[in-house]
Amino acid sequence: MTGQMRLDKYLGEMGMGTRSQLKEAAKKGRILVNGEVEKKTERKIVPGNDVVSFDGQPVSYVEMEYYMLNKPQGVVSATEDKRHRTVVELVGDRKRDDLFPVGRLDIDTEGLLLITNDGDLAHRLLSPKRHVDKVYFARIEGELPADAGERLARGITLTDGTPTLPARLEIQKQDGGESEILLTIHEGKFHQVKRMFEALGCQVVYLKRMSMGPLVLDGELQPGEYRALNEEELEALKNA
Repeated sequence: MTGQMRLDKYLGEMGMGTRSQLKEAAKKGRILVNGEVEKKTERKIVPGNDVVSFDGQPVSYVEMEYYMLNKPQGVVSATEDKRHRTVVELVGDRKRDDLFPVGRLDIDTEGLLLITNDGDLAHRLLSPKRHVDKVYFARIEGELPADAGERLARGITLTDGTPTLPARLEIQKQDGGESEILLTIHEGKFHQVKRMFEALGCQVVYLKRMSMGPLVLDGELQPGEYRALNEEELEALKNA
């Protein structure tokens, strides 16, 4: 747990308002510390020791949050957007206002997305040097070339000349010109999975991320649902 911190920082990080808004709230007696009205928002408090209330409701301090979200289609992987709902908005139980998605999924892509405010963990998971596995399920239209697996395993070149790292293809089902596959990649270029299959002469019509490193999407989560990570999942991610 953190040491001393300003009261306005404590409340601001818990989503209670901006520094100026909190200053006005304090003037009106809306903030209590240890049961006493506190009108100086610059006061230093100790999270976990001092009891803070805002408008009569206790405000507990949470330093880090980690959520697994099954991202639905039609929602953007961002913290704010003027046109679309964001993945962060779906996490209704969040305590902090500085959460962000680790990486991004296209607006029409579903599946696993980690939502957190742990910048160090996000950096490690997304670093190109670490080559963290990302597994996607996809439905493909168009006949897959017989050597698709070999070409992907060597590292396919996209139609614009961009090279990709070796990937692993697992064909789960084929029926005429349609296939269901699992693809494991180790990087995160723009529209990468879709572009890889375009380079093979096919089209991705449905895409869902199933896992990222050791974190596997909970099969109980419906699109749009989320839950906090358990200790085992968090430990595995930090050791990935």
